[in-house]
Amino acid sequence: MNMAMGMTETTMLLWSVVLGLVHIVIASMAVNKDVGLPYNLSSRDEPCPPIGKTAGRLARAAANFRETFGLFAVPVILVVLLHRQDNMSAMGAQLYFWARLVYLPVYALGIQVVRTIVWAVSVVGIVMVLLAALGLA
Repeated sequence: MNMAMGMTETTMLLWSVVLGLVHIVIASMAVNKDVGLPYNLSSRDEPCPPIGKTAGRLARAAANFRETFGLFAVPVILVVLLHRQDNMSAMGAQLYFWARLVYLPVYALGIQVVRTIVWAVSVVGIVMVLLAALGLA
């Protein structure tokens, strides 16, 4: 087997972890700006004060990333473990990562239709990797 096989998929998986951390940090900073450090350092027994539109979008984008990440990570790991990586799984992994990277600023800026299209592209990427993992590619 070619040693480079699976490198694209695992590289995209690792960069997706980095992107997930970026989501968390950016959303946390935006929310913190809106609610204040005292609330964030508290036990948060009281409801969260209102947050602005941008902080809300960033928090929702981070939640959406977390919803899709596991659905991406598992097929990537399986495609590599089962030695089923191919051009389609590599392309799917890249589609997922790059679409999720674009999704963050598009959502933060409130670009409605483009956001949904970019999200759909990321899901297509997941399906491509999943099909390869299932041996259906």
